[in-house]
Amino acid sequence: MTKSGQRGWGARRGGPPGRPRPRRQESEDRSVLYGWHPVSEALRNPGRHHLRLLATENGARRLAEELGELPLPPEIVRADEISRLLEPDSVHQGLYLESEPLAGPTLDSLSDKGLVLALDQITDPHNVGAIVRTAAAFGVEAIVTTARHSPAVTGVLAKAASGGLEHVPFLVVRNLAEALIVLGERGFRRVGLDSEGAASLADVPVSRPTILVLGAEGKGLRQRTRECCDVVARLDMPGAIKSLNVSNAAAIALYALSGRAEP
Repeated sequence: MTKSGQRGWGARRGGPPGRPRPRRQESEDRSVLYGWHPVSEALRNPGRHHLRLLATENGARRLAEELGELPLPPEIVRADEISRLLEPDSVHQGLYLESEPLAGPTLDSLSDKGLVLALDQITDPHNVGAIVRTAAAFGVEAIVTTARHSPAVTGVLAKAASGGLEHVPFLVVRNLAEALIVLGERGFRRVGLDSEGAASLADVPVSRPTILVLGAEGKGLRQRTRECCDVVARLDMPGAIKSLNVSNAAAIALYALSGRAEP
């Protein structure tokens, strides 16, 4: 642990004020987090290795008040200097953090009492981030996703997750269908969620371990993914609109499953 520097929060970076800077290119070995909840939760996580922390004076003061001693000293900058590193209109609240990505579990390391999510080519980072936040609230053990056709676990996704990334790890696989087969052999109940599912989720017997499989909006579950589920269920809704945003559907389904699944 290193002590904060100047003013108790960090050292002001040198260089001429207002100098334009290019946006940070995100990569597999670097996660970009911004905003109060993503940054503060990451700094609380002893499993994170941090590379760089930028903060405005107000942002650094708030971190010091809430977290005390920080794992690395922040560089004190102006708000517009952080804005230049991010996409336009990103709400960073005076905080920007670069860290190494978190290590994820393996299929073999998942517990036999867990509730797990799988995402079948859901590519919108806002939706995936919202799903991560909900997953953290319901104690989901991990989120299984593929290396391709999924958003980077950083930036916009991290902001939408509102700190949830520190509590729900991603398990990245090459082929989702093969992963579902492996988990089925391990005793996981594989429940696909689709608006055209043959059964109502309310009527589906649930036990642990369970993996809930979500498909992309519009396309739903791919055929091969459906074939690897033990049951494909739907959410029955009494109103005029019968379909939901995938993150909202995930929240309702997790509420239903977490309340009924055996501990």
